Formats: sequence, C-alpha cells, structure tokens
Amino acid sequence: MTIPLLWIILFYGWTASEIILVIVTRTRRSGGQVRDRGSLLLLWGAIFGTITATNWVDHWVHAPMFPGTHWPRYAALGLMIAGLGIRWTAILSLGKAFSVNVAIRDKQTLYRSGLYRFVRHPSYTGLVVCLVAVAFAGRNWAGAALVLVPTTAALVYRMHVEEKALQGAFGDAYRAYSQTTKRLIPGIY
Repeated sequence: MTIPLLWIILFYGWTASEIILVIVTRTRRSGGQVRDRGSLLLLWGAIFGTITATNWVDHWVHAPMFPGTHWPRYAALGLMIAGLGIRWTAILSLGKAFSVNVAIRDKQTLYRSGLYRFVRHPSYTGLVVCLVAVAFAGRNWAGAALVLVPTTAALVYRMHVEEKALQGAFGDAYRAYSQTTKRLIPGIY
C-alpha cells in the first residue's frame, strides 16, 4: 500500500468517523442539559471549511513546506494515526458520557482517569493532532496556516463553553480538576 493511498484511507476514515459521532452521540434536549451555544456548528464549519479552502490554497498558492523533501508525508501519516488514537481513546473512555455537543447528561460524573489524568480535553488534543497532520499533508505554509488558525480559534471557544458547563455541573470538583490539569498539552496548555 502506498503512502498517498494510506493517507486517503485515514483521512476519509476520520471524516466518516466524525460524521458518525454526530449522528450517534449528539445529546438531544430530552437527554440532558444542552449548553453548546453554537460551538459544534462553529467548530464543524471551521474544520470542514478550512480543509476545503486549504485544498484550493495548496493547489494555487505557491508556499511550499520543506521543498524537495518527502518526510512531511510520513509525518502527516504518523500524526493522523496518533491523533485518531488519542481522540478515539478519549471518546471511548468516556463511553455514554461523550457527546459531540456540549451537554451534561443526567447522572453524569466527572471523569478523571485515563488520558483525562493528563489533560482536560484529550479528544480535542487528538483533533488538533489530526489537523496538524492535514497541514503537513498539504505541504504548503499558507494552507497550514489556513487550516490551523481558524480551527484552533473555534476550538478555544468550544473549550470555554464546555468548561463553563462543566463548572456549572460539577462546581468545586471541576475547578480543582482544572487547577491540576492543562487543557490540551500536558504541562503546557
């Protein structure tokens, strides 16, 4: 199997898995307290809009990333595998408590095990790693900036919305958890 074919399989597998997540795990108002404040729509628009625009930019704007080298393709592949592994480990560890929209479900508890011992939003960490993979795959600095800047801004807004909802639901327990763990990158942010 070639690297480009493997990339296509992983990329479209990731895309399909995100669509399935929305269908399967979206909390309806009858299933809990939905506090999304438009962050899901904003994040999806940023991700899919910028990836679509990045494909155009990569084709039309000449700003090559590490010209004459092939390692960015391998890096993109490795990052996509790592990002998917992190994201899916975080999602599966939450089980039924996971929802694509910001919602607090009935009888939900604060989860602090697994990857959540190290960061408060490991599924978003995995998502960011996948987006960095997309940036490397395009091998274009302009496309990389286009895919990373708006999606990171949308993700920061989403984390803010989610943390307000979690503080409202878990109070002092969540505030204490926030003081001992970073948001996305252990020990950094």
